[in-house]
Amino acid sequence: MNGAGSRADHAEGEQTQTLLILGAHGDLTARLLLPGLGGLVAASSLADLLLVGSDRGEGTDEEWRAVVADAFATGGATGPAVDTVVRNARYVAADATDDSDLRRLLACRRARLTVYFALPPAVTVAACRALARIGVPEGTRLVLEKPFGTDASSAAALNELLRALVPEDHVHRVDHFLGMSTVLNILGVRFANRVIEPLLTAEHVDAVDIVFDETLGLEGRAGFYDATGALRDMIQSHLLQVLALTAMLPPSTLEPLDVRDAKAQVLRATRVWDDRPERFSRRARYSAGEIDGRRLPAYVDEEGIDPARETETLAEVVFAVDTWRWAGVPFRVRSGKAIGSPRQEVAFTFKHPQRVPPGLAGAAIDNRLRIGLGPRCLQLELNINGPGDPFTVSPVTLDASFGPGELLEYGEVLRGVLDDDKPLSVRDDMSVESWRIVEPVLQAWRDGRVPLDDYRAGTAGPATWEEWAT
Repeated sequence: MNGAGSRADHAEGEQTQTLLILGAHGDLTARLLLPGLGGLVAASSLADLLLVGSDRGEGTDEEWRAVVADAFATGGATGPAVDTVVRNARYVAADATDDSDLRRLLACRRARLTVYFALPPAVTVAACRALARIGVPEGTRLVLEKPFGTDASSAAALNELLRALVPEDHVHRVDHFLGMSTVLNILGVRFANRVIEPLLTAEHVDAVDIVFDETLGLEGRAGFYDATGALRDMIQSHLLQVLALTAMLPPSTLEPLDVRDAKAQVLRATRVWDDRPERFSRRARYSAGEIDGRRLPAYVDEEGIDPARETETLAEVVFAVDTWRWAGVPFRVRSGKAIGSPRQEVAFTFKHPQRVPPGLAGAAIDNRLRIGLGPRCLQLELNINGPGDPFTVSPVTLDASFGPGELLEYGEVLRGVLDDDKPLSVRDDMSVESWRIVEPVLQAWRDGRVPLDDYRAGTAGPATWEEWAT
């Protein structure tokens, strides 16, 4: 059907469109997608949106509407537009990899169609192959969740498959981690402050840390996580995207083309520090411990875990960004589970002052600018003259809160999808570059050149790990 849709699909107005969720019975849909969509509908009055859910299990329209209504309520969404979307929602039992089932699904659309693949990666690929066989209506948008492939070659093959279906600008590779409010926090701090932006260069910055440590353990996600691990789950996707935003040159505008070009330039320039993954990467997994009074079993003792996989729950890699602006500055990227002191931020550590005049004493610290990813806050660590002796300096921290965004993160994702605004989506070349960057690390780990260390749940990581020396 590619090219067979009528142009009337586009003449019915931007609000008239169909959102088809494949994987309607999944955890992603109920826990994240639908609550986010509810908030978006309430804020944007998308009453004319036809919401179609589909999965392999049988179900009725009424059952699906009840699921949608409950999820919308969980997200705090109310109002006439919310009620209308719930009332018009439909459920269609179908196998997303079956040609005839997909034809039935596509026939349900009204005006422009957006297909959201809330499915495991392998099933998403199989569904796209089926769609390539039967074609899609003109103007169809495709929305995919990470991971985009399992390595650079599979990501490139997936891109080729998608290009056979729709133009690249009709593909949204979404990363909910980059909810618009979080992204604009980084961009706003960097580019809207003359006192900050000129300092964020190799001339003044000693190191950049991008960290996402959390107290959560496996939380019943063995099927996904044990085949993925911290490096693939967080660093290859989410945190490399944050790195790109942190290091990119100021874009001419915030239009999708300019932002994505700026991010892609950074990723093309990124590599493991000194091209030595065995020296500048490390990995570990948690053993039994306690966090906030809650006992966590050892990762290897969780149900569904295969200890022989040696899946890491904590990963650190030092990257170099070989651009004029950042050459020589290490970007230390880390993500871990079951960490007792969670830290989720981008932190710029500045170089020491050129010279501190003799006579100034005290507990001076390195100046740091911290942009919090959760909680969303801004901190600037400085040294000032403390109380008492005016020749003694003391550290202080200036704090500010960004406040919550208007929408939940998946509400921001879906707004970009339904409005066709794509600064947050991952372009085809970036999906390949992200795998290219981490593949030397994965290979070093497969070869046994980097040991798998242990840390007790509730601690900060392995006691033997020291600060990076670059």
